[in-house]
Amino acid sequence: MGKPAPPAPVKLFTGILCNRTEPPPEIQIRLERALGPVDYKSPRFPFDLTDYYDREMGTGIGRWFWSFEKPIDPGQLPEIKLLTNKIEALFAEGNRRTVNLDPGYLDFHKVILASVKDRAQKIYLDKGVYADPTLFYIKGGFHSYEWSLPDFKTPVYYPVFHRIRELYRLAMKETA
Repeated sequence: MGKPAPPAPVKLFTGILCNRTEPPPEIQIRLERALGPVDYKSPRFPFDLTDYYDREMGTGIGRWFWSFEKPIDPGQLPEIKLLTNKIEALFAEGNRRTVNLDPGYLDFHKVILASVKDRAQKIYLDKGVYADPTLFYIKGGFHSYEWSLPDFKTPVYYPVFHRIRELYRLAMKETA
């Protein structure tokens, strides 16, 4: 019987949804205050494969991905999800969010999103937060699962995750 080993650090990122041309600058200030410097910002992607958030956030929603410089312990994901929920609430107008923050992480094998919604594929972590396996990496590329969100089933984000994975590779090389 082997002794459990601590998990390897992972690369933290957050997906951002809002119906502006850019996320509010205050979002970056608050995220960096809590999570450290942002080291990558993706371009804006149209979020148009579903109208799930239109009633809450309006139309013309875009999605961005920002990654954070310092690798984290994957066990921090529940606390980070609760933090991003608090930041969302600060920018809400009434009961409607104006921004949606979806933290997650990647390592050399997978992309995991944090979620507060339970579904068949999600794994409970702590504090009401679940890990949602979203993409896996094999043979040089990312692939979606049957249950992945519609926009993650398209390859449009794969270059973003390749870039974040490369930043992770470099960070892990520096810590070795």
